[in-house]
Order: sequence, then C-alpha cells, then structure tokens
Amino acid sequence: MAPLLLARLLLVLPLLLFPLRPEPTAADWRWPVDPPAQVLRPFDPPEQRWLPGHLGVDLAAEPGQEVRAAGPGRVRFSGTVAGTPVVSVSHGGLRTTYLPVESGLARGDPVAAGDPLGTLAAAPFHCRDRPCLHWGLLRGADYLDPLGLFGLGEFRLLPL
Repeated sequence: MAPLLLARLLLVLPLLLFPLRPEPTAADWRWPVDPPAQVLRPFDPPEQRWLPGHLGVDLAAEPGQEVRAAGPGRVRFSGTVAGTPVVSVSHGGLRTTYLPVESGLARGDPVAAGDPLGTLAAAPFHCRDRPCLHWGLLRGADYLDPLGLFGLGEFRLLPL
C-alpha cells in the first residue's frame, strides 16, 4: 500500500507545486505603455532565423516612464543582458520581453495585466534616434508579433 500512496503523491505533487495555467485570452492583454501606443518600428521577422530582422515592436516611450505587464503571469527574468536591462514574463505558453526596463522584480514574482514591471531606462536606447520600449513576444523559441495580442499584428489568439 505504501508504494501506491507514494506513486499517487509523485503524480499529484508536481501539479500542486506547478499548477497548469492556460494562456491569457485576448481580453486579458494590456498595452505595456500608456495607450494609444505609438509604434515606431513594427515586427519584421527574417525569412530565416539567421538573417537580420526585428523580433518585436518598438513603442514610443520616455526614460523613467512606467512599463507594465502586458498580461498576467510570472517574472521569468529580470536583469541585464549585454549591458541592457531586460524583464521577461511567462504567461502560460507565451512569454513577453521588455527592454530597456529597470526593475526591482525577481524571478517568480507574480504579475497581473497592467502591473508595473519597472521604468524605461535612460540608456542604452534600443532605438537609434530616440528612447523607446522594445516589446517582444515568444511561443517557445518562435517570435510572434506582440500586436497580434490585440488583433493588430500577424497572428491572432483564437478561442479554445
């Protein structure tokens, strides 16, 4: 009887520690900066993964401006990559990225749609000629157009 109980616990324990969370629906998403967001540079994926492209959208923003979570989830990363402050949030099977964003959040911190992630860093600029927020969206290793979360980009979230 003890082996059967142990087997049941081993099956249930991961679900208790890491409950399955569905991806947010289209109604759950919010702009990471105050709407109406001005797109400075659209999503422009390369034809092949090794070619140049733009794997997100650049939104007009000012240094010190609050950047918010686009959807509910958990902070996956908050730190510096190649000298640029970055925040990444997991939303079920999707992940959003925000840079350059200075944040006091830590890996695993829960966020709701619209919760502050941090502020746009004064430097380094992602855009060449002005400050901006680079906002990315991934499903696994595949980059998607974040504007699709609002029915504006190259993909749309369909009801299940």
